Amino acid sequence: MKSGLEEILNKVAAGRLTPRAALRRLRDFPYQDLDFVKIDHHRELRKGFPEIIFGQGKTPGQILRIAREIVGRGSNLLATRVEPEVYRRIRAKLPRATYDPAARTLSLKQKPGRTGRGRIAVVTAGTSDIPVAEEACVTCDLLGNETVRIYDVGVAGLHRLLGEMDKLMTARVIITVAGMEGALPSVVAGLVSVPVIAVPTSIGYGASFKGLAALLAMLNSCASGVAVVNIDNGFGAACLASLINHL
Repeated sequence: MKSGLEEILNKVAAGRLTPRAALRRLRDFPYQDLDFVKIDHHRELRKGFPEIIFGQGKTPGQILRIAREIVGRGSNLLATRVEPEVYRRIRAKLPRATYDPAARTLSLKQKPGRTGRGRIAVVTAGTSDIPVAEEACVTCDLLGNETVRIYDVGVAGLHRLLGEMDKLMTARVIITVAGMEGALPSVVAGLVSVPVIAVPTSIGYGASFKGLAALLAMLNSCASGVAVVNIDNGFGAACLASLINHL
């Protein structure tokens, strides 16, 4: 996948961009300072994908301005934790972007990412865990991965998980998303030979402590090959899974 910098240099070499115009565009490398934010345009060079916008806590105007700068450089766009009301306020200004209400993501794929070597399975314990899982799926897709969804197969009915073993066995890396007691990653990791990334969710009754119980359970997994990300962090799990899938 070509970075924004490579594209600029190639256009100069091909005579499609003047040196003066190239200098104007290179002015914002390695980052672009907009006073309230410094957009890291070099992240695509380092990581293979551009900076991702974390929408929570940002105003619609801030999200829109950052998004326009990223899109204007030909990069793919992903904004996470974008509430429906925020999207409604900016959708007319980003007509090509797609909003996923379940994942609460705003995305626009302008160029294909480097294709992963295998499939990433995204597994949830319950239906209530799907929003976090969908954030992971949208991110995986934008980063150039094929995903397979396996939802509502938690330990309250293990026969449901066993019925999906064919899909699990064809995955190169597995993301497991679970709240309550967070037991699913240990069960999955005990059945497969590939890395398992555990995502605790804030789903559960009072003693789940908004995901803390699931987080601690996952950190104490007796199964080998389990890595744990923070509570509700589907995006972080997807980034790690994508790195593994591209090795």
